Amino acid sequence: MITLIALRNFVLRPWRSLFLLLGYSLGVAVMIVLLSIGEALLAQARQERLVGGGQVTVLPEGIDVEVLKTGGLGGMFFSIDHARFIYRQLLAAPRLSSSITAAAPQIDSKLLYLRLPNGREIAVEATGEIPSLSRAVAGNAELASGRWEDDDLDRRWRDPTPAELRHDIDRFHLPPSSALNDSTWGEWHYFNVFSADHKRWAYVSFIVGGLVPRGRWGGQVLVTLHEQGGRSRRFVAAAPSNDVQFSTTHADVTIGQSTVRVLPDGRYAVHARAREEHGAGVVEIDLAVSPSPGAYFPGAALSSGEVVSGYVVPALRADADGRLCVGEEGRSLGCEQLRGVQAYHDHNWGVWRGVSWEWGAARAGPFAILYGRVEPPDSIAASQPLFVYVVDSLGFLRVFRPRTIVYTDDAGTGVSGIRVPRRAELFDARGDDTLHITVNVEDASVTDTRRPLIERGDYMNARRIARPYFVQMKGKARLEGRISGRSIRAEGYGFFETYRE
Repeated sequence: MITLIALRNFVLRPWRSLFLLLGYSLGVAVMIVLLSIGEALLAQARQERLVGGGQVTVLPEGIDVEVLKTGGLGGMFFSIDHARFIYRQLLAAPRLSSSITAAAPQIDSKLLYLRLPNGREIAVEATGEIPSLSRAVAGNAELASGRWEDDDLDRRWRDPTPAELRHDIDRFHLPPSSALNDSTWGEWHYFNVFSADHKRWAYVSFIVGGLVPRGRWGGQVLVTLHEQGGRSRRFVAAAPSNDVQFSTTHADVTIGQSTVRVLPDGRYAVHARAREEHGAGVVEIDLAVSPSPGAYFPGAALSSGEVVSGYVVPALRADADGRLCVGEEGRSLGCEQLRGVQAYHDHNWGVWRGVSWEWGAARAGPFAILYGRVEPPDSIAASQPLFVYVVDSLGFLRVFRPRTIVYTDDAGTGVSGIRVPRRAELFDARGDDTLHITVNVEDASVTDTRRPLIERGDYMNARRIARPYFVQMKGKARLEGRISGRSIRAEGYGFFETYRE
């Protein structure tokens, strides 16, 4: 009956019937094509060789693998910041060796522009990989001819020597275009070292600053010696630009008679000599600072308006051997021998006019922690959470993001009339992981950061500094919590910094 009705309708209205049949056929064809595409995408998702090999693909947050395959705009121009750190400290780290057998970094179909000698630019598509690592995850392309092996740069990326790693993350910089004519540009190596009983300590800075590299600039070595409950002594040695040597490819620096050198085994050889700022004293320091493997912070950079700052910690946990000598010029210096004492090293660069921060670093048993937050002059970043970076004997362990740091001030007048903290607390919970840090301050010193501006007659900028008093503290940090199912309870000494009004 249905067939008879259809034939009669076709005879009575042939053109309408043909039109409907054509529309139905097109609909079926479109459905077949869509189902075929879906089947192909499903096959690609199941075939790891089509997405770079391995069983897990790591991408930046918010990037969809399917968007990448279909060429969507959401997959263009992305990159993974600190990719080498992620590879070395997460994916290929000893901590995950029982779960991850191999990991490979890959850049797939990146848009680049090739500039020819005549100035013409050609758009090209490029793919990058480390051959040995791609083969390890069965993600290497089929080689038509020749050899595709790791070169020395590949080796340095995946497995740098301790010295190469220090040079890569601890090198010096030139001011960016936004700070090229800013005389407040500064960059420095900073070391601190405890005595064996943690009752005495030294801050040592190798500073390059001014209108670098074309203009009036120079270097300064600053050594500050502290004794708990006693006086502090400040020693300075300045050098003009023609007596300063630094490089944007390695960490070595020379300022007058003082030097920092990275040794082949990754240790820092630190030699500093300076005169007392208000006195006849002389200090001479010779140290070998030995960073613990994996205990480093890869660095962070901030660019907000006129504020440009960078920070890296090549030696979050380190030991120091050597000597610290103090005396008077022309006389024999009295030297203290240091053997395996607690040390720390970081590197800072940028424009710091009006910038303040919260910062602390401590060693507690098998752990070392670093916390901080940079606050530009406009205080926009003041409401942002801090970060707490935790390492242990295997390297990077966890990052926490406390909303704030709570200070309890000393009941007395404090140092130089400024109330200083006697206690600080930070807390954060990330899923099942928790961390509670308590800092008990044992000693503090206060510096008025307006003094250099006033000495130069720059009273307007001095008045604009909302929190002018820089507070440096020494104390004991206690860690409590749980990380990856492991109970944390340890304490140890460290240094901490904040600003006060």
